Amino acid sequence: MQKTIQAVPSIFYPESDGKPMAETEIHRDLMMDFIQMLKHYYRDREDVCISGNMFMYYEEGNATKSVAPDVFVAFGVAKKQRRTYLTWEEGRTPDFVLEIASPSTFNDDMRKKKQLYASVLEVEEYFIYDPLGEIVPSFIGFRLNDGVYEEINFKNERLPSTVLGLELGEREGILKLYNPTTSEWLQTLPERAETAEVRAETAEAKLERALEEIKLLREKH
Repeated sequence: MQKTIQAVPSIFYPESDGKPMAETEIHRDLMMDFIQMLKHYYRDREDVCISGNMFMYYEEGNATKSVAPDVFVAFGVAKKQRRTYLTWEEGRTPDFVLEIASPSTFNDDMRKKKQLYASVLEVEEYFIYDPLGEIVPSFIGFRLNDGVYEEINFKNERLPSTVLGLELGEREGILKLYNPTTSEWLQTLPERAETAEVRAETAEAKLERALEEIKLLREKH
C-alpha cells in the first residue's frame, strides 16, 4: 500500500524551513513524548522508522514535493539517524501519521495533508489531535480503505490503531498511547525515569532492611 515516485537525481533537499518545530511548548512536548513512547515500544525492532518534524520528500528530483509530519511510523525501514526522509530511497512511505493541530493548521491538516496522505503517500492511518481543544473535532482518526479515508470510531473513549496495535486516547487530559494487550498506558520518558527511580529507591530500602535483619540475627547469636 506504499508508493514511491521516480524522477531525476542530483538535487538538494533542504532539511529545514527555518520555522519553529511547533506552535507552543504543549505541541512540542506532545510531539516529542509520542516519538519517544513509540521508539521505546519498538526498541527491539530494527525495521521500524519512528520520527517527526522531519522533511519527507516524495518525488525524486522535485524539492518542492515535501511534507513534515509531526509524528510518523514506517515499518520495513531500517532504524537509523536521518537528516531527511526520501521515500524513493527508503522504499516506503509512512504507515501511521499523527498531526498535532492548532486553529492555524487545522484546515491544512484536514484538507491538503489529508488528501496527500491518502492519495499520494497512501498512509494507512492518519490521526489529528488538538491538545488545547480549540478546534472541533479536537481529535479524529482515519483509516485508508480503497484509497479513501474512513473515520475511525472511538472504542472506550480511545481511537484504535490497527497499524500500531495500540490505542490513542486522553489520560488526565493529555493524549497518550494505550496497550490493549497489557491493559497499560505507555509511559513517557520522564515517567519511565521516575518509575526507575522509585524502583531503585524501593530496592535500596529492601536491601537496608535485609542488612538490618542480618545484623540483628548476628547480635542474637
